[in-house]
Amino acid sequence: MPGNSFGQALRLTTWGESHGAGGIGGILDGVPPGLFLPIDCIQHELDRRRPGANSFTSPRPESDRVEILSGVFNNKTLGTPIAFQVQNTNQQSKDYDALKNIFRPGHGDYSYQQKYGLRDHRGGGRSSARETIARIVGGAIAKTILTHLFGKALKVRAAVTQIGIHKINPDSWDWDAVGRNLFSCPDPVTADLWTSYLTEIKNQGRSVGALIEVHATGIPAGLGEPVFDKLDADLAKALMGINAVKGVEIGQGFSCVDAESGYDEMAMDAEKVAFLTNQAGGILAGISTGQPIVCRLAIKPTSSTTAMRQTVTTDGQNITTGVAGRHDPCIGIRAIPIVEAMVNLVLADHALRWRGQCGGIQIPGSR
Repeated sequence: MPGNSFGQALRLTTWGESHGAGGIGGILDGVPPGLFLPIDCIQHELDRRRPGANSFTSPRPESDRVEILSGVFNNKTLGTPIAFQVQNTNQQSKDYDALKNIFRPGHGDYSYQQKYGLRDHRGGGRSSARETIARIVGGAIAKTILTHLFGKALKVRAAVTQIGIHKINPDSWDWDAVGRNLFSCPDPVTADLWTSYLTEIKNQGRSVGALIEVHATGIPAGLGEPVFDKLDADLAKALMGINAVKGVEIGQGFSCVDAESGYDEMAMDAEKVAFLTNQAGGILAGISTGQPIVCRLAIKPTSSTTAMRQTVTTDGQNITTGVAGRHDPCIGIRAIPIVEAMVNLVLADHALRWRGQCGGIQIPGSR
C-alpha cells in the first residue's frame, strides 16, 4: 500500500504537493469525541513551522492558515474523521523551470523518476518539507488527546543541540532559553555563536545540518508493544519519516556500543520503583517505563544551494548545476515543531491502543 498514512488507533493520512493547486491537507481518524479543540491551538503550531519567520529560514511568505473541513463542531471533536487543508498561496513554480530536466543532487528527483516514471519538477512534490504541514496539524490534535488523558504534566519538547560543527554545552541546558532565540537552542551562549556562523554559511550559498533532541515527560509506564510495534520502533519510524533525517537514536543510542553499561539500575523510593539512570531513554522492551523518553535525530544539510555540483540530465548528459530559489541554510531550525508533532502522534496512538487492548477507562498514571 502507498505510504501516505501513519498510525493505527489514531491514523493520519496526508495529501498534496509543495506547488499543488489544492495546497496540503490530511485526514486524522480515531480522535475520541467530545474533546475541546479550538482552531487557535492548531494554528499556533503551524505558525511555529511557517517559513519566512526569520532571516535563517526560507523567505517563502506563506500564511499557512488551517481550515477544518469535518470532524469538529463548536470547537469539539465529533469522533468522526477530522479533515483539514492549508492552501498554497505563494508558490513560485517558475523558479524550477530551469531544473525541469535536471536531477538535483541530494534530492529525490532521480528516485522519484525511477519509481513513478514521471515527476512534478516544481519544488519537491510529496517529498517537499511543505508536506509536513499536515503532520503539524495532526500532531496538534494528538497533543490535545494526550493532555486530556495525562493532564498538563505531559510535555513533548525539542531543541536544536548542534548546527554544523558547533555543539551546545550540555551543562548549560535551559528549556526556557529555547523560545528566546531563533534556533530553538537551550544554550544562550551557543545560540549567539550560531547567529554569526549561519550568517556566514548563508552568505556563501552553503548549508549545514543539525542535531535535534526531543524529550517527552509525564508519560506513564505501560505504553508500547513488546514485539513489532515497540514504542521506540514507532518513534524511530516517525522521526526517520521526517524530511532530511538521516539518523535516529533513543536514550544512550549509538554510544551503547563502547559503553560498559546498557542497563538502568533500580531502587525503591518510598513505595515506588525509581530508576537511578535513564540510559534506555524511557523505554524497555518496547514499553515505556515512566521515565522521560529521550530521542535524538540528525538532519542533513539543505540540498538546495547555489553551490555548483555535478549531476546528470534526464536525457543522460553530464552537467554541473546550482539551485536558485528560496531555501533554508539549515532546515533543522524549522524542524522543531515537526519533531514534536510526530512524537505526539506516536504517543497518542499508543495511548489509545492501550485503552483498546488492556481495557479500563484510565491508563495507569493518567488522570
